[in-house]
This record gives sequence, C-alpha cells and structure tokens, in this order.
Amino acid sequence: MGGVTSSMAAKLAFFPPSPPTYEVVRDEETGLVTLSRFPHRENVEVLRLPTRRGTEIVAVYVRNPMAASTLLYSHGNAADLGQMYELFIELSIHLRVNLLGYDYSGYGRSSGKPSEQNTYADIEAAYKCLIENYGAKEEEIILYGQSVGSGPTVDLATRLPRLRAVVLHSPILSGLRVMYPVKRTYWFDIYKNIDKIPLVNCPVLIIHGTSDDVVDCSHGKQLWELCKEKYEPLWLEGGKHCDLEVFPEYIRHLKKFIATVEKSPSQRNTWRKSTDRFEPSRRSTDCFEPPRKSTDRRDKPRPSAEKLRNNDYKYSNMDKLDKLKISFDHMEKSRRSVDCLEKSRKNTDQLDRGRKSVDRLDRIWAG
Repeated sequence: MGGVTSSMAAKLAFFPPSPPTYEVVRDEETGLVTLSRFPHRENVEVLRLPTRRGTEIVAVYVRNPMAASTLLYSHGNAADLGQMYELFIELSIHLRVNLLGYDYSGYGRSSGKPSEQNTYADIEAAYKCLIENYGAKEEEIILYGQSVGSGPTVDLATRLPRLRAVVLHSPILSGLRVMYPVKRTYWFDIYKNIDKIPLVNCPVLIIHGTSDDVVDCSHGKQLWELCKEKYEPLWLEGGKHCDLEVFPEYIRHLKKFIATVEKSPSQRNTWRKSTDRFEPSRRSTDCFEPPRKSTDRRDKPRPSAEKLRNNDYKYSNMDKLDKLKISFDHMEKSRRSVDCLEKSRKNTDQLDRGRKSVDRLDRIWAG
C-alpha cells in the first residue's frame, strides 16, 4: 500500500509546465548558451549539470560583482526557468547576491522525471557546481526553497553545518500534510520537513502568506517554531501562494535578513530568539537512518515493520486506506497540489504577472 500511496503522492506533488516555457540555445559561432526567450547577458550563464542519478539539469547562474553571498534557489511547482529568469535577475540586483537557479529533473529542459529522490540529487548537483565551478564556500551560501522547493532545501541544509542561512518561502510541513491533517509522519510521506527542520543549524527565515489557499500558513508557522536558530518571520497579510514577491515588505525583509547573516556570529546575537518557550524539537527516525528511501515507485519500500513510527498504530492495508481517505477522486480535488497547479497551467501569463512582473518589481523595489 505504501508504494502505491507514495507514487500517488508524487504524482500530486509535481506539475512541470507542459510544454516547457523555454529552449536552450547554443550559438554556433560564439558558443554562447542562452535561454530562447531572453537575450544574452554578460553576467548570466546557462549551464547543464549532471546529477548522481543520471539526469542532466538546466541551471542559470547570475553574477553580482558586489555580492558577499550566493543564493541557491529551488523554485516552486508549476514553474520552470523560463518563468523564473527575470525574478532571478531582479533578486540578484536588489539583494546584491550571486544566484544559481535550476530546474528539477523533468522540469523545463532538464532530463528525467520528477521525483523526491531526483530533487535531492538535483540540488546536490547545483550546490556542487557553486563550490567547484564558482569557488563559493559553504559559509557564503544561502539556500532558498519555495513551496515544493522547501523539500530539497531543508534536506540539503541538514547536511551542511557551516551554511550561512536558509530562506523558506511558502514551505510545506510534508507532502501528505498538504492534503490531509495527519498528526504522524508516515514512512511513505514525501519531503518530511517537519522532522528535518530541527536539524538545521543556521539562521532560518520563513515567509508565508496568510491567505495561502494551497499551502496553509500554519505550515510556515509550525516550521518556524521548530527551527533551532530562528529569524523574525514574515507573515504577509493577504498574501497568497504565488504573489508574495510583489509585496513591498518581501524585498525589504529579505534585504534585512541577508545584511544580518552576512555579519559575524557575535554581531547576530541581538536577533537570536530563545527556543525555550517552544516545544522540544521533534525527532524523526529518518534523521538517524542511512540515506533516504525513495518514495519513487522504482525504489524498494521499507520493511513493513517500519511503515509507522509508533508500534501502537498498526493498521491493515485496507484500514490505512480508510484512515487516510486516500481516494483518487478526493485527491483530484486537492490537485492544487503543493503549488499553483492548474491555475498556473491555464494561464502562464497570469502567473508571470503575479509572480515576477519586472515592471511591478521595479516600481516596488525602487531605491
């Protein structure tokens, strides 16, 4: 049952734009590689990166000569680099950071198919590129995860003890929790951020809209409470799932956060918040296991004894189906998934306007 459930969860979690919104173009004379929709920029490079799972992902690196930090951006669902490109340029300029954004396997012109395990390999390939190709250091890198992108972001952050910071934008507690208010972490769930976030040792900023009808704001608030090193969160009143970038507070708060984490640790003590008033960090058995078992149907499921973390909860396969109410009809109604889903598919122009209209961003961010 777990394998079937995880496969269904994966289908609901990933919605790459179809067709992709860009092509990768190579100029035969100059050898320059660009995205088809955008002219070449001197400070922008388009890359193809191999991953440890045999796929090849497309990435965009934006250089800022005044940067002291590098942002590794994992975008949300129903988007690809063609839709994110202009936002990446604007963020690099206004935040004064280098920025590497990438498409997950099966997104845009990246090869392969989307899966939880592939996204982990994808972000690792992007991180490796920053270290080896651009000379970035771990302590200079800020991981930025939007919605579904919070999954690979938090996972990588747990394995980088000297990371500068993490930004989680409309993050999820876990894939299953987006669809159902479950209280326990099931082994077949995907992106178990709720169990991993206490293991992140660097400052964490969480941004979430209070009117998000795709991933409820309670996801962001609970993750913030579980953070080890909290930064003042940004709850955007009236913000939805795909429009947070157009709020003036968004860029102001990000600027303040980056300026703070670029200071020495001793200078950051003024904003560190005590975690004493919050519940103890919950632990996941995942944290102490060997590398994660994939929820992709191609990988072997865990032994049945591990299907639930608490032995008091033992159900038959049919009981679990009844308990979680995982009917395909009901899941179709939840097909807003972990991101904008069908709204984004039906009108990419609307997504562009809401997510990253350069004209609107320029007016908001002027000065």
